[in-house]
Amino acid sequence: MKNLLSNLKISVPEKIYVKDPESSELGKRIVENGILLIDELGFDSFTFKKLGIKIGSNESSIYRYFESKHKFLLYLSSWYWAWIEYQLVFETHSLSPCNKLEKAIEVVTRNTKKDSNFSHINEVVLNRIMINENSKSFLTKEVDQENKEGYFVVYKRIVHRLRDMIKEINPNYEFPSTLASTIIDGSLHQHFLKDHFASITDCKTGDTPTLFYKNLVLKTLNI
Repeated sequence: MKNLLSNLKISVPEKIYVKDPESSELGKRIVENGILLIDELGFDSFTFKKLGIKIGSNESSIYRYFESKHKFLLYLSSWYWAWIEYQLVFETHSLSPCNKLEKAIEVVTRNTKKDSNFSHINEVVLNRIMINENSKSFLTKEVDQENKEGYFVVYKRIVHRLRDMIKEINPNYEFPSTLASTIIDGSLHQHFLKDHFASITDCKTGDTPTLFYKNLVLKTLNI
């Protein structure tokens, strides 16, 4: 599996970027340092001017890859979900339906570990950005148009994969898509709560929402 993953390229919808950052060393430095800077400053305080200073390049060079910091966040979000999708596909391959669903829940809810296959991206830091900032990628006035243009296709594909696993186990369950999206989005929220509002979640420091969502799903589907 490791050798297969090392040969894979994470695919992000082309309309999100002006120039593919994976196509050059500068593009990779923009992504690598942009992740670190958003994690340090927060997305609201992050600017391309600050990123340019960090990488020792003109602000205009960053605009050759991304037309706005919003598009940059969309790129990071899409990259993250595509990376999760690869893990989902490989780790659930050849499993029985029940085991496949349990493993899928684990993949989308567990703590993130650094992936050596992508040296310019720190997945642990990117996961923190997803927990803290992901909602800003779609809570905009432009979300419907961006959805039509395919900006969220990778995220929706993961929801559909999880939905199909649920339907395979219980074809009569009425809300497979709702349950699937609740697992994925709810997990990010529970990670946020355990870091900032520990008194209103049972997922304590060091724990993950995995056990909760496995319990919720298996009981909901009467497995």
